Amino acid sequence: MLQRKHIPLVATFAVLGALWLVAALTLDHFLTPLNFANILRNNAFLGVVAIGMTFVILAGGIDLSVGTMMGLSTILLARLIAVAGIPPTLAIPLVLLVGLAFGTALGSVIHFYGLPPFLVTLSGMFLAKGLAFVILPQSQKIDHDGFGELAAFKVKFFGNAPVTAGVLVFAALAAVALYIAHSTRFGRNVYALGGSEKSALLMGLPVARTKIGVYAISGFCAALGGVLWSLNSKSGNPAIGLGTELDAIACVVIGGTLLTGGIGGVVGTVGGLLVYGTIATMIRFGGFDSSYARIALGALLLAFILLQTAIMRSATKRGATA
Repeated sequence: MLQRKHIPLVATFAVLGALWLVAALTLDHFLTPLNFANILRNNAFLGVVAIGMTFVILAGGIDLSVGTMMGLSTILLARLIAVAGIPPTLAIPLVLLVGLAFGTALGSVIHFYGLPPFLVTLSGMFLAKGLAFVILPQSQKIDHDGFGELAAFKVKFFGNAPVTAGVLVFAALAAVALYIAHSTRFGRNVYALGGSEKSALLMGLPVARTKIGVYAISGFCAALGGVLWSLNSKSGNPAIGLGTELDAIACVVIGGTLLTGGIGGVVGTVGGLLVYGTIATMIRFGGFDSSYARIALGALLLAFILLQTAIMRSATKRGATA
């Protein structure tokens, strides 16, 4: 029998299949390798951010700083390459280190001071946004041959559909994250922490290391998402990214990860991202205003939250009667 914890994941891919069926019946040339490659290319940066958010939510936390951290990383990258003349091979690792350090700092404050993740990461959101505008108050084009070559890199797969470097990075990160979550001690600790922090402490698990680690991963993924955004646009912009944290949370929740933590995973998040990208592309294909995509996503997100609530209540009642 299907376990309760797997119902949201099954629902995610059922919704995705239904969307593709509707698109195949109503929209010409939608289900083509080229269009699928475009969906991945346009949303690869969001997928990377959502993977980092998955670890945070699995551990029972939340990270509101990822959107502005992404914006900070784009403008920092532009400043290092276009203004300071630092080569991309050095600038990109530096940006990723900044994201890693930023996430580690937020996680440390949350754990050692016992503060709510919502408030700490909200403060981080404003801090990252302010730093981005201090570095450069306006967008900056990145003119560099090496960066341009990386941005133009493509590999052709089925039907000669071009897959960009960003999509390849997203796919590789998803594979690594899946391995970490299900085949390492750290991943098992993340699930245990999300299930019950008190129980994790009683079992002698490294709660401090795990909690700080998930925020470090989230900060790193936010910075990497900013790098992928810059590769798409060949620029940096301090204003972008605000609101991306909500899109990332939506992908994670639609993917079946419980907001209370302990249940879910990377596979579901990838499914949630595909649902997100498919809805936006269907709206665009149909010639409708993009606002309708937000309405559809909002309704779908609410439906998944209600489904999660029903599952948790059912589990609680079952435990009480056992």
